[in-house]
Amino acid sequence: MSDRERTTGTGRLLTGVAWALLLLGLWLWGREATDVRHGISAPATGDMAAVGRPPDVKLPPPLRPLGDALPQRVDIPRLGVQAPVVARGLDGQGAIDPPPFDRAGAVGWYAAGVKPGATGTALLVGHVDTETRPAVFYKISAMQPGETVRVIRDDGEVAEFTVDDVQVVTRDRFDARQAYGPRETGRAELRLITCGGTFDRASRSYTANVIVSAYLTGTGL
Repeated sequence: MSDRERTTGTGRLLTGVAWALLLLGLWLWGREATDVRHGISAPATGDMAAVGRPPDVKLPPPLRPLGDALPQRVDIPRLGVQAPVVARGLDGQGAIDPPPFDRAGAVGWYAAGVKPGATGTALLVGHVDTETRPAVFYKISAMQPGETVRVIRDDGEVAEFTVDDVQVVTRDRFDARQAYGPRETGRAELRLITCGGTFDRASRSYTANVIVSAYLTGTGL
């Protein structure tokens, strides 16, 4: 899919057939693309309901979206993550093609979608583990609302996002539009997506997805 249609006035959102195909691809990606080949289990990704937002967490106001710029690196300070970003598209089945397993320390950005920091929802995907070790998003289900995700961009700016929601969504409750669509119109939002739940050896896939939602609240250098 090469379409980069955008709505006008309310941000760069995939529309029409392009949006429908993306949702289908995301659903397929959530079910299959980050399957590990053996099933080491991430201790922080067990089946659970949405972590959501604790009522006592006070979140900062959103920052006005930035212009377009390509993402180069993702930093998650509390988790010690500093990961290069690689542009990814859709595979032959219409699913987002994550970084290959020999680059399990890299984060995949859906390059036909929104650039991190611009208006709309930018999608970043990563593996939870490989056959032998944890991967880049192994610990993201342990993130909490109020924590920071930093995206270093090729325009020299650092887009700083604040986590506002963390969910572990099982397959039977998965809704791609709700999971990956914008939470509030006009904001610059970010999703970090990986596998979660437990590893099903019969289907060789995980039973859920971890979805970390964040929104732009600051910039840096």
